[in-house]
Amino acid sequence: MTDAPDLERAQRQVAALTSPRNVAIVGASDRPASWAMRVWQSLGRHGFDGAVYPVNPGRSEIWGGRCYADLKSLPEPPDHLAILVPAPGVAAALREGAAAGARSATVFSSGFGEASDPAGLERRRELAAAIAETGLAVSGPNCMGNICGRSKLVTLTDTRSMRVGPGPVAMAGQSGGVMLFTHSVLEERGLGAGYLITSGNEVGLSVADYIAFFAAEPEVKIILCYIEAVADVAKFKAACRLAQQAGKPVIVHKLGQSAAGQAAALAHTGSLAGSAEAFDAVTAELGVIRVATLDDAVELIELLLHTKTPKGRRLGAITLSGAYRGLLLDAAGQTGLAFPPLAPETEAKLNVLLSVGSLVSNPLDGGFGVLSSEATYLACVEALDRDPNIDMLLLQEELPRAPGGERTEAYLRGVEHYVTSRAEKPIAFVSVLSHSHSDYSRALRAGLPHVSFLHESTKALRAIDLAVRRVERSAPAAAAVPRHAVDRVAIERLMAQARVDAPVALGEAQSKELLRLYGIATPREALVTSPSEAAREAAAIGYPVVLKIVASSIAHKSDIGGVELGLRGEAELLAGYDRILGNLRARGLGAGDGMLVCQQISGGVELALGLHCDPEMGLVVMAGGGGLLLELMKDVAFASPPLDRDKARVLLARTRVSRLLDGYRGAPRCDIDAAVDALVALGRIALDLEGKIESIDINPFVALPERQGGMALDALVVLGPRVRRASSAPPP
Repeated sequence: MTDAPDLERAQRQVAALTSPRNVAIVGASDRPASWAMRVWQSLGRHGFDGAVYPVNPGRSEIWGGRCYADLKSLPEPPDHLAILVPAPGVAAALREGAAAGARSATVFSSGFGEASDPAGLERRRELAAAIAETGLAVSGPNCMGNICGRSKLVTLTDTRSMRVGPGPVAMAGQSGGVMLFTHSVLEERGLGAGYLITSGNEVGLSVADYIAFFAAEPEVKIILCYIEAVADVAKFKAACRLAQQAGKPVIVHKLGQSAAGQAAALAHTGSLAGSAEAFDAVTAELGVIRVATLDDAVELIELLLHTKTPKGRRLGAITLSGAYRGLLLDAAGQTGLAFPPLAPETEAKLNVLLSVGSLVSNPLDGGFGVLSSEATYLACVEALDRDPNIDMLLLQEELPRAPGGERTEAYLRGVEHYVTSRAEKPIAFVSVLSHSHSDYSRALRAGLPHVSFLHESTKALRAIDLAVRRVERSAPAAAAVPRHAVDRVAIERLMAQARVDAPVALGEAQSKELLRLYGIATPREALVTSPSEAAREAAAIGYPVVLKIVASSIAHKSDIGGVELGLRGEAELLAGYDRILGNLRARGLGAGDGMLVCQQISGGVELALGLHCDPEMGLVVMAGGGGLLLELMKDVAFASPPLDRDKARVLLARTRVSRLLDGYRGAPRCDIDAAVDALVALGRIALDLEGKIESIDINPFVALPERQGGMALDALVVLGPRVRRASSAPPP
């Protein structure tokens, strides 16, 4: 794996950062509530057993002990630097520390281009140069410190008490505040976080480096990240693949899911914010789960830590209230989950257990009938667990927060024993509402490690849906796609039309030429500049034909009357030519580059295929419903190149239009293989022309009836600028 050396270095660097021999606090201050004071207090409060050395040239004593003038004066070489000096002095502090023997540093200071000010951006470049020169493992700048449970290294500027020690959850994120708030909720739920890294501006180490390290840590089972921008997509993908191979889900809350969110990311730590769809396309097959809210992340962690992921989307449930049964059904309607009818043998068994007639349904409203005894309750659980129509069982209950719920606790322990002894399906408890926990409920929960306690039906089912989706979307890397010979000279001729400073659109004829070079079929067509030439070419192509204007300045030709369909003879062709010219004149438009006379293609299903260059994640392949459906329905799905045929089929299957391709309600099946081949070809273009292509839109691509192929009826290729602008906050 080509990225392995980088990941091995990342693992070594993060190991040095998280398990230092000692800590030097550079910029030590005893000013009340200063961050330096808080870091010193955190190190002492949570039991870090290495030496802590305050460094400040203006002090000889501080915090009841000696303060050192500089790092070379310490009684031993510094190992980890906690840097809290103003931004202009940070680079020098790193160089001084490296010269004295330090291996790592956390830079708390801000002022490195967070607001895109020129002075801050220059300091960022200086800091990046110092990190590259010294080789130090650096978290930050503009961060709030870290928690490393195994080494008891806590450099947080937060003063609240917390449990510190090894735990199954590892957290890393670009917002210290978001990470701290989430850590508090996880701790309140009894979900231990062994690591919390606030990565800040990531001029040094990035979230990708931390994921690579966590992937190799035995006690870490789940990785949670808050990401504003991915600076190095290749490294991020390689790190996520490493976590996937280790069987560790990576959960990501990603800023930039809306236009406002993207603007916030640009103004904050992140230098770029890409679309959620592009992020999912690149990362979902690597086992990454993007969550819409941090609440979803917490529920998902609860589920994945204590309950295995179901093999399918079919749920069964026992509720203690008919109303809650309805809430679960409503929640299922908001996801891809379902409560299918119970198997007849299950219904018969439950009818006997509950002494009722044929009133059993899914979810089962058990009420007091189910709770008449622990034996009856567990017998109902087992009956649903054995039902062949169910992939996972939900039980309405919550943890008692004080003594006095002996019967409930007995039932909870009974289910725990059942899960560990003979259960066939995942089982989870789910509450009506989100609720707080107590020391009592957390202690009780610790003794029930094989069942989840999910909060509130909608959040609970969203977590299950996300877990199942991870399994559905995870995939091995695409198989090597054989590359057929292409005319490199012709491709370079088309690419030579790129401008230096801005994207440029190729004309339709040139766009289709590029597609044909990669094996994507197009109708017979010819570019003409006069009615007589149009008539001659139409006769050669054969009627009926399509006539349309060719002008890079016109995005939607049909909107301005620039397309004439089904022209069946020379008279209709010439009249259509005149109508298009008249429509252009009426709108003050010129004749463009001429007209395209095209073979009329009838039948089949229209698709939209293409490439989109996300500013953060790079090129992604798109498939969806074409023609007007693209704008009305936005029925689209994305995947990361390269695509082999299997991956292209999965991409198509994630769209609603795929049902039409397969022969919806008795309609003839279409040539799915032709669409698959076109998608594979687009993936090849993405690999060959990365950095040169801004986008490709094929709308429509018509999949003709089965075994008749498919064609790109319209296409637009946009070339990227030859010189791409650097971002306002360049990655290191």
